[in-house]
Amino acid sequence: MIKGDNAFVPTVPLRIAVRGGVDVAALLLTETGRVRGDADIVFHGAPVHPSGGVRLLGEEHGTVWLETGLTAIEADIARVLVVGSTESGAMRDARGLSAEAFALDGTSVARYDVTDAGGETAMVLAELYRRAGGWKIRAVGQGWLNGLAGLARDYGVDVADEPPVPGGAPAAGPTHGQAPAFQVPAPAFQVPAPDPYAAPAPYQAPPQVPYQAPAPAFQAPAPAGPQGPAPTVAVPTGPPQPSGPDRAFGAVFPPYAKSGRDNDVITVDGLPPGPVVVELEIRGDGYTGLWTLTRFNKEGENLVNSTEENFRGRMLVPVPENGRLRLKLRAEGPWQLQVLPLAAATLLTEQEVENRGPDVFLHTGGTADLALHYRGDDNLIVHLYELAGHDDPATLPTYESVVNEIGKRRETVPLPEGPVIVHMEMADGPWKARLKHLQPHSGPSNDGRLAPVTDIGKAQGWLRRGRR
Repeated sequence: MIKGDNAFVPTVPLRIAVRGGVDVAALLLTETGRVRGDADIVFHGAPVHPSGGVRLLGEEHGTVWLETGLTAIEADIARVLVVGSTESGAMRDARGLSAEAFALDGTSVARYDVTDAGGETAMVLAELYRRAGGWKIRAVGQGWLNGLAGLARDYGVDVADEPPVPGGAPAAGPTHGQAPAFQVPAPAFQVPAPDPYAAPAPYQAPPQVPYQAPAPAFQAPAPAGPQGPAPTVAVPTGPPQPSGPDRAFGAVFPPYAKSGRDNDVITVDGLPPGPVVVELEIRGDGYTGLWTLTRFNKEGENLVNSTEENFRGRMLVPVPENGRLRLKLRAEGPWQLQVLPLAAATLLTEQEVENRGPDVFLHTGGTADLALHYRGDDNLIVHLYELAGHDDPATLPTYESVVNEIGKRRETVPLPEGPVIVHMEMADGPWKARLKHLQPHSGPSNDGRLAPVTDIGKAQGWLRRGRR
């Protein structure tokens, strides 16, 4: 995107990476273009909005991560501003200044590189705003010479005892309180559709980067004949997985994909140790079995044991410390398998999800109830992995078994505060799932990471940083 561009974004939680080594804040605005009060400022001293819809996740390697749960943002809020500022120097001194929005599966949905920053000490880099029942993102790039205090005042923040600063007007640009002129939306993000049956090249662990969207849905096998080169997986550039409350979701890496037919042994080298998601889809009506293989080449954990026609599902699988995952597959017919980072798991929200087969969910909000409607005839088994206080992303905590029943069922499972992995370990048949009674997250614990502080005195001190 270039300055002024806008585009629709999916109404899902987005992670926004602000690069350039600047401080980051978010302002939540009503239709009037102003905050409702001090609580609508999210910054390092108050990193979680009371709604839980906007959170600062932390900083790593000069990149600050901000999460916006668009479905959790209150109806009164029309716009969310992403603000960058400098404590010394000016915005033009920030190298590689940019804002990039990612879906939780790692897909880049928009990126704005700031190329014309000047002497401003604070800048609205981008904004998310409601449009036509959804959300759009706009590249703003509007700066203030008098820093955060001037910016905040223009959006309704009462910054007391701050003397005026000459040249305090915003840098050239649109009148504040009004949105920039409407722009033609940028083209929607698209992922090229690789041939799912091309022979994959040997897997090599790349640098950790945001996860790319999965391969397309199941396709018929290619005609018999020589196989071409492996499809290229395009991955947006970016820093590693952010630190902070969500770090327990483990390392992020490009997906590994392989396709074949009938029985096989799959080997993936160079994966980060810890839990990953294995996605399997088979076109056939015979028996499907999937096992991990031990270092002695013996069957380990049984992941799939199904007679379901056209099986499909996602399984939670631990990668050993040596980073080598070996799987034994029994199948009748063509199949497609992917190894995905845990961050690619389905995010639970109050919007109903409908699918079939086993699956892996992530719950990142506050306490909630998980409503399940299972319409299969065989076992329904659900395990919870509570990650709060679990600091080793290479391992899983002990699970809690919350459902183990046979046949069609309606279940409601109480969930603790996220982050939690919900593993629907067995579910041969269709199901629906959604959250009920979802509460705001209480914020990160006071363990040396970001702590939820709402003292506006601290906010005003932060806003009044000297700009002489």
